[in-house]
Amino acid sequence: MYPNDGFRELERQECLRLLAQVPVGRIVHTRQALPAVLPVNFSLDSDGAVLLRTSAASELARAVDGTVVAFEVDEVDAVAHSGWSVVVTGAARVVRDPDEHERLTRTGPRSWAPSPEEVFVRIEPELITGRELVGGRSLYGVRLSP
Repeated sequence: MYPNDGFRELERQECLRLLAQVPVGRIVHTRQALPAVLPVNFSLDSDGAVLLRTSAASELARAVDGTVVAFEVDEVDAVAHSGWSVVVTGAARVVRDPDEHERLTRTGPRSWAPSPEEVFVRIEPELITGRELVGGRSLYGVRLSP
């Protein structure tokens, strides 16, 4: 990050706090050797892993199982020209352990588009980065007061 570029790097704990505040993020994975981005609802597990719930027959479950993915959440204030973004990078896997699946059925995310047979995808956070736009700017380049 460049000094004085208007952004502040966020610490890991701050990133986890922000992740827990929003209901929807974007998973970035590879589809036919090209980047693919899908909006998904999610939750965080007690260990900080990102949890998704999807149809067992979904392309998403097949595409990400056993691969490294990125997961991004953000919040933007278009009027104040401010906001933040958090990216989690790590290995994704479909949860196959029956006990873990049962636990996540009770505590994990609820699907916004339920299907008869659902699976959970766990993204283990190997890298968590975030940044915040510090102070907005008006259209004329003048810093807005907080």
